[in-house]
Parts: sequence; structure tokens; C-alpha cells
Amino acid sequence: MESPPDTAAVPIFLVGMMGVGKTTIGRQLATELGRPFVDLDHAIEARCGVRVATIFDIEGEPGFRRRETTLLDEYTQVPGLVLATGGGAVLAEENRRMLQTRGCVVYLQAGADELYRRVARDRSRPLLRTDDPRQRIADLLAARAPLYEGVARVTFQTADQPVSHILRKLVPLVQDALTACAG
Repeated sequence: MESPPDTAAVPIFLVGMMGVGKTTIGRQLATELGRPFVDLDHAIEARCGVRVATIFDIEGEPGFRRRETTLLDEYTQVPGLVLATGGGAVLAEENRRMLQTRGCVVYLQAGADELYRRVARDRSRPLLRTDDPRQRIADLLAARAPLYEGVARVTFQTADQPVSHILRKLVPLVQDALTACAG
């Protein structure tokens, strides 16, 4: 009889739009599974010593995306990690390849109105510094959703659920996906 694959070393990568809950859910998912957790945007800030918004101000989005790819390359190679990526991490083909080939990708999903409700008052989001942030979220979601779907092993709707309910439903899905990713 064949032994089950070792899933403990397979990293879990959370993708999805800003405000979907990657950090909150990721931190609790890591605790539930007994794994380390890293938020990629927070890691970039720690490495650079400034907020993401400041990096955008100084280097623009291209400069930020270069830094993001460098750290994504580093963290996607850490066994057993739960990694919350930034909302735009899937934009670069190189990043999508790393995510798909190095771990198990979970796409956390919510609609544009729900995302806007969650981030409307957050002034630290450089991509929402626009006259119509609601429309900007809708546009970003429309452009990015196919990329999220393309890399995901699991897709999970986070809207209108407390984190405890999300985890109760998400953990078994992730565990099944880890078995498939490890096998």
C-alpha cells in the first residue's frame, strides 16, 4: 500500500484582490495548520523600511513590482509557509509560474462592492488614490480575476462570512488541495 504524500512541506499561497482577507484569513489558516505565516506586502515594507505607498510614490508601480517579484521568489521556496500575496502579484507571468509550480494556490474571492466596502476608508492603498475608487476596484477585479483563477487550485468566496466560518469550510478544501499538490 502506498503511503499518503507529505503535505506539510507544500507551501500555501493566497491570492486575490486587496480587501478580500488574505492577511486575516492567512494568519488564522497558518495557526490552524501549525505553519508559519508571511504577508508579502509586510515583508516588502520590512525589507525596505518604508510603507508600500511610499515605494509607489518613489519608484512607481514598476519599482514596487520588481521588489515584489524578488521577495516572491524568495518566499515561495520556503517549505510549509502560508504566504499572503499582494493583490497584484499575479500580474507578472514569472510570478504566476512561481506560484503554480512551487505550492498550492488558494484564490480568495469577493465581489467589487464588498471589496470597496472593506477598503473604502483605507488611505494606505496606492492604487485607490483616484477620483472613483469603487470603479478602480471593479476594473482591477475584472482584469485580475482570470489571472487569479488561472493559478488557483482552490477558489473560495469570503463575502459575508465571519473568519471562523470561512476557516471551518476552507481548511478541508486546502488539505485536499495540498494532497493533490504533493502527489
